[in-house]
Amino acid sequence: MEEKNYYAVPLITTAVVTGFVAGVFASLMGYLVHYLNFTEMSPGIILAPWKGGWKDGWAGILLAALLYGLVSILVALLYYGTLRKRKSFWWGAFYGVILFLFVFLVLLPLFPGTKPLLKYDFNSILTGICTFILYGVFIGYSISYEYEEFIYLKQLKMKQ
Repeated sequence: MEEKNYYAVPLITTAVVTGFVAGVFASLMGYLVHYLNFTEMSPGIILAPWKGGWKDGWAGILLAALLYGLVSILVALLYYGTLRKRKSFWWGAFYGVILFLFVFLVLLPLFPGTKPLLKYDFNSILTGICTFILYGVFIGYSISYEYEEFIYLKQLKMKQ
């Protein structure tokens, strides 16, 4: 009987793809909520080191989304390395809150022209927290689900 490989994609690859997709999606969602005036925080802050008006157009949005996707790969690999065995989506939500605090209390002050976190209005802070929670849940649940599926299929294969 021919042996089937039920899990052809390595888990680390799945984590990388999940991170990239989460970063691009979250940055585009960030642009949307900024455009709709839910928040005064723009994802375009990642482009602060560069000069030019192009940052406010479609080229800036695409470049920022790609940069967030690349940075998000590292974030997903960190989750993969530390929390992939956690089954609850609450771990992803917790991870999102920790990321929000890290970004807005540690990283954001490094960018010129940004305000401290508590200087933003309540809607901006709440929208930011919610976006990061969704981002964390997406990464956490996706990676944990794939890990559990891998373990299940591995045990199923051992029983055969």
